[in-house]
Amino acid sequence: MGTMAELGTMGKFGTMAEEQHVNQMVMDKQSAEEWLSRVHLLIPTVLNKAKMVTNFGGRWKMIISKIEQIPGCLSDLSSHPCFSKNKLCNEQLQSVAKTLNEVIELAELCSTDKYEGKLRMQSDLDALSGKLDLNLRDCMVLIKTGVLGEATLPLYISSSSETPIISSLKELLARLQIGHLESKHNALENLLRAMQEDEKMVMSLIGRANVAALVQLLTATSTRIREKAVNLISVLAESGYCDEWLISESVLPPLVRLIESGSLETKEKAAIAIQRLSITEENVREIAGHGGITPLIDLCKTGDSVSQGACAAALKNISAVSEMRQLLAEEGMVRVSIDLLNHGILLGTREHMAECLQNLTAASEALREAIVSEGGVPSLLAYLDGPLPQEPAVTALRNLIPSVNAETWVALNLLPRLAHVLQSGSLGAQQAAASAICRFATSPETKRLVGESGCVPVIVKLLESKSNGCREAAAQAIAGLVTEGRIRRELRKEGKSVTNLVMLLDSNPGNTAKKYAVAGLLGMSGCEKSKKMMVSYGAIGYLKKLSEMEVNGADKLLEKLERGKLRSFFHRVVSFKPQIQELQRNR
Repeated sequence: MGTMAELGTMGKFGTMAEEQHVNQMVMDKQSAEEWLSRVHLLIPTVLNKAKMVTNFGGRWKMIISKIEQIPGCLSDLSSHPCFSKNKLCNEQLQSVAKTLNEVIELAELCSTDKYEGKLRMQSDLDALSGKLDLNLRDCMVLIKTGVLGEATLPLYISSSSETPIISSLKELLARLQIGHLESKHNALENLLRAMQEDEKMVMSLIGRANVAALVQLLTATSTRIREKAVNLISVLAESGYCDEWLISESVLPPLVRLIESGSLETKEKAAIAIQRLSITEENVREIAGHGGITPLIDLCKTGDSVSQGACAAALKNISAVSEMRQLLAEEGMVRVSIDLLNHGILLGTREHMAECLQNLTAASEALREAIVSEGGVPSLLAYLDGPLPQEPAVTALRNLIPSVNAETWVALNLLPRLAHVLQSGSLGAQQAAASAICRFATSPETKRLVGESGCVPVIVKLLESKSNGCREAAAQAIAGLVTEGRIRRELRKEGKSVTNLVMLLDSNPGNTAKKYAVAGLLGMSGCEKSKKMMVSYGAIGYLKKLSEMEVNGADKLLEKLERGKLRSFFHRVVSFKPQIQELQRNR
């Protein structure tokens, strides 16, 4: 018996569902003009019912004022030439009709005092007032979006195969601004799918109003909608297509809140969007102003590889703004940077943290001391052991050299690692390594250690680099090291050191190494062989121009070379004198 009863109940519900489906199909088949007529017929009845209610006077007065605005909105909507062709109009009119029927139901309940409690009825009336607001707002949005001019036409009417696709996409974009939440959720899903298929086409159709609607959906009550909206916004941010619109529509505050309290997926997408938008100083200040630093740091600690990488990149961008560095340190960025440099899930995350430490070490002595005390030096040195060392970690170490004594640097094997960078690093890393050697080698003892480390031949080779910055850093290093006796002798033996430095005497304004080249050559000018080599490679011609430009040391080096050249001339004359006398006797 129970089973039969259950089957009967199931059958009853099945029949009801089928009837609802049939009714919906019938309603969908009605034209926009038919729905417009139905709504116009409903309005007098609705107003009459509403005005007869004596309870909840204030709430009903507000409801009546909103109902009275509907005819004007519908008039504007129906006057559009594409009104009858666009299904959005049809759906909007169905929604208005449904709301008006709810007004009649509640008005009758209030009039007969058959409602379930005063508070419950107040809540129902407030909800009804909200639905009327939504109907009025959606009508206005629908009129203003321009989507009615892009009515979805049947394929056989289209002049182009793209027309229906574009019209459909514009309809989806319009749905972000109108209708109930479920409709907006479906629009978001379809737009994300369309993005995967043809991102360029979707991007070309997105306008500021669509971006504004997406930003508003970031604070929707539905978790699903927030997730879909931030997913779409992260795609927009990564494309760089509408950054200005996103910022002007205040996208950053809700993105920060989502990183604080969203789901794992939501946090990831919000972090990706903030990473992309944090590339300008103005946006960085706004992110910090809305409390974005702390949640970014927290997500670095707890997020998956993608979230961690996006947050690390955003924090790197924030650290590039000098005024933010102390704030980052106060929020614990030093410890987090070192931890991620050691154990970041992705290589990119570790690279971002190396760059962050580079920026933090450039801030103040207090921050440099904090990095040293937190163990940043061994971590940065270990990071250099990779196959292709990059500039940020080397620059960070260069910045830290004055904050650590020479004995400690020697114990930590700084010089062998710098030699590795000079041989295998990127151009920027090689330049930073040469600059680091300049900072380290400030005493006879530290210069001797550099000479013993094998760095000098590599620095000489760096003088031939294609990078002007590398050549300048190498020349500066040699100018400092040449005062140490053993290094000077090594440089003299290495013929390329002289020839390469002479080539850097070029007076071209783009050659920033010339003053260091002069200093380096001046240090080696005590050797006759070196001076002869300088002269043979044209140093005197270069130095005359540099002397006119008042480059420091050029006059002195020029004088030494010219004096040596004159001595050499007289020496040759004296050596030929017996031969000349013999010739004269033979005559």
